Amino acid sequence: MIFSVDGHVARVRLNRPAEHNRIEPADLDLLASHIAAVNANRDVRVMILESSGKTFSSGFHLGAIGAGAPQRFEQVADALAWCRVPTVAAIQGSVYGGAADLALACDFRVGAPHIELMVPAVRLGIPYYPSAIERFIHRLTPRAVKRILLLCERVNAAELLECGYLDEVVPAEELDSRVEALAAQIAALAPMAVQALKAQFNRFDRAAASEAVRACLASADHKEGLAAWLEKLTARFTGA
Repeated sequence: MIFSVDGHVARVRLNRPAEHNRIEPADLDLLASHIAAVNANRDVRVMILESSGKTFSSGFHLGAIGAGAPQRFEQVADALAWCRVPTVAAIQGSVYGGAADLALACDFRVGAPHIELMVPAVRLGIPYYPSAIERFIHRLTPRAVKRILLLCERVNAAELLECGYLDEVVPAEELDSRVEALAAQIAALAPMAVQALKAQFNRFDRAAASEAVRACLASADHKEGLAAWLEKLTARFTGA
């Protein structure tokens, strides 16, 4: 797994292409540490989750499933969902098993036209963990959830776009540039406001929302945004 930060953009790359980016137990700890690093770095405004090779990920290593593994996977997927900054999954290849929830835990998913998704958990007698089921139910159509989780059907990119799993489908050769453009678009927005909104999308708390609104209205970014709008200039946000 490769972690890098360039300006306001962090990247986490699954980098085991020979094994179809199979996720090992140690990878969960690595991913958790990278998410923590992003949360601690106030300069980072967006994170991209991507992969090397032809497959986005084949999911968790079935041979390593043991006591505590599903719970740890759930913890890390939830940490990704609750990451301080918006996250974008660049899905260049097919997605299988638990990797389907890692991508779904991201705020945006951009995929190539040839990809497919399959979650064979119930074929293997493995129940999907609760927060993953919650994400599927809340973000996808009921028909798609049943096809993916109950029937273990393979779902193609067009169907994934229709049911809400993918936000966009772009030609494979344009995937990287589109994801970079989306990341740049997010990074150019007022970070305090964006992060406050994201936090409420994931777990609405009226008191926390009110405090976040108060902080944003008192921020230098709020003044910068208003002034730039009135003067027809491009705002330069600092996150303060």
